Amino acid sequence: MSASRFFAQSYAEARQKFGQAAQACGLDPVAHAHPLLGRDGELLAMDVARVGAADAEALLMVSSGCHGVEGFCGSGVQNALLADPAWHAAAERAGVALLYIHALNPYGFSWLRRTTHENVDLNRNFQDFSGPVPHNEAYDRLAHLLVPATWPPTPEVKAGLAEFVAAHGQKALQAAISSGQYEHPQGLFYGGRNPTWSHQTLRHVLRDHGRRCARLGWIDLHTGLGPSGHGERIFAGPDDAAALLRARAWWGTQVTSMYDGSSESALLTGLMWAAAHQECPRAETTGIAMEYGTVPFNEVIDALRADQWLENHPDAPHAQRVQIKRQLRNAFYTDAEAWKARIVEQGVEAAYQAIAGLAG
Repeated sequence: MSASRFFAQSYAEARQKFGQAAQACGLDPVAHAHPLLGRDGELLAMDVARVGAADAEALLMVSSGCHGVEGFCGSGVQNALLADPAWHAAAERAGVALLYIHALNPYGFSWLRRTTHENVDLNRNFQDFSGPVPHNEAYDRLAHLLVPATWPPTPEVKAGLAEFVAAHGQKALQAAISSGQYEHPQGLFYGGRNPTWSHQTLRHVLRDHGRRCARLGWIDLHTGLGPSGHGERIFAGPDDAAALLRARAWWGTQVTSMYDGSSESALLTGLMWAAAHQECPRAETTGIAMEYGTVPFNEVIDALRADQWLENHPDAPHAQRVQIKRQLRNAFYTDAEAWKARIVEQGVEAAYQAIAGLAG
């Protein structure tokens, strides 16, 4: 059967499909309602469905939509897992409870944004805001070029970015843009100055479901980095050799790490996995971010730049708004059967491997 049946064309459809798939398994998802409405006036929520005993020693979380528009992909993988009775049977035999977290950032999913309604990158928002936050000096230098006053960018803006790449290299540009910054609230990859709604709600979910387990696995589903259709398994955890070895034992030696430079990802700050260690201190936590490629990196960044410019210019012409939103969605979601089939195949494989790892 076609993998496309698991995927949706809007947040509202994705949420409906997730709810129906969960109910078909006898589950009753808990909706953590967002304070705002969606693009079409729909209810927004972080929906959570659990399979297994509340006091299970082992728990596997599968989450989607941390970066809003990336939820089209992650939701499809979750729906494929919910539709797989053999997957649930394997988890039950292994004594592993399952936790589906659908749409960590429902606002961005619905409104076709990567950020939350606070214009914050959720996966840079997990900082201790009572103290100083990291300062990204490279982003400071590039801020006016990355989100310029006019769109499309002028030749001068393009030349400024080209000069930076010529002097420092493409990887330095990627790190400057994506590692996280806390000084430019109308810029890219802004980590915020306070915990967002999604941040606080995820902590509640972790406390409700993770504090009694001894072993916690986490697969967080993302898109936008790497070759089209390829799911890079990026280690999600502190710079800890034992935890990385455990992740590679579960998911294979191809698990990469931002700490040793083996990942397509730059070294990032303020990541979500920190909350699992803080809210579930009893658990040995092992996680990956499954990062599926879509289009080349420069196209992804240009789509994000255009969308941030649009957010900063709400009076932009309607035709330009439509074009930019289409560009953004295409940068993070490939609406093609072959791509979706590869995404489901790799996501399901990683989920089965996690069960085996937690059971062992």
